[in-house]
Amino acid sequence: MRLSVDFFLFAAVGFLAQIVDGALGMAYGVISSTVLLAFGVPPSHASASVHAAEMFTTGASAASHIGHRNVDWNLFWRLVPAGVLGGCIGAYVLTSVDGDVLRPFVTAYLTVMGLYILYRAFRQRRKTVEPHGAVVAPLGVAGGFVDAVGGGGWGPVVTSTLIGTGGAPRYVIGSVNAAEFFVATAVSASFLIALLTGNWREAGGILDHAEAVAGLIVGGLLAAPIAGFVVRHVKTQVLMVVVGVLVIGLAGYQTWQLFTGA
Repeated sequence: MRLSVDFFLFAAVGFLAQIVDGALGMAYGVISSTVLLAFGVPPSHASASVHAAEMFTTGASAASHIGHRNVDWNLFWRLVPAGVLGGCIGAYVLTSVDGDVLRPFVTAYLTVMGLYILYRAFRQRRKTVEPHGAVVAPLGVAGGFVDAVGGGGWGPVVTSTLIGTGGAPRYVIGSVNAAEFFVATAVSASFLIALLTGNWREAGGILDHAEAVAGLIVGGLLAAPIAGFVVRHVKTQVLMVVVGVLVIGLAGYQTWQLFTGA
């Protein structure tokens, strides 16, 4: 089978996104979804494609973090059920609403995520403390919901908030990344159930993006072992600024498309 330009393009996107995600604990879904939406892919297709790819990339990432003992299992087990619940609700909403109605809101959400990442890049980190138990579950539900609806956001919402409130970066990133595998799997299963039961309004044409999904998977898996090198040699602030500017720029391009009909 001959691979198209789309496969190699999205392999490059998946590679870049996973490098950043492995180093920061966020941004794979945000970057991938923003690029897919910029190419005219409907929001539900973009989210389904990204979460299908994330089942592989987050699995590799989770195994790596577990192997390096970066996972706080107490935090992990509080995040997983909450994230799965929020993700399933978000997938249900996304498959039940017309994509043309959702696209402006998803674009606005991605713009906010880009601005938030820039804000986090320049915000001084607080003293390390244990994440408060009462915050973790609601945060997991919110992170899972916006991740499913926006095609990304688990890391920017959950990782940033836990680190911003004083969580130890190593264990927050490891635990959140490990939990993300279960969130991505639950969201993908929700999309599949909606497809099989006929409740997904825009399910037609989802297979048209198979090469993009394959590219995201291959690029992400190739990048996973390199993220450790990047986090040691590139400043976190530099990566966050690059991601924030990239996401805002692509979201701005989508906004221009919406207003001009391009």
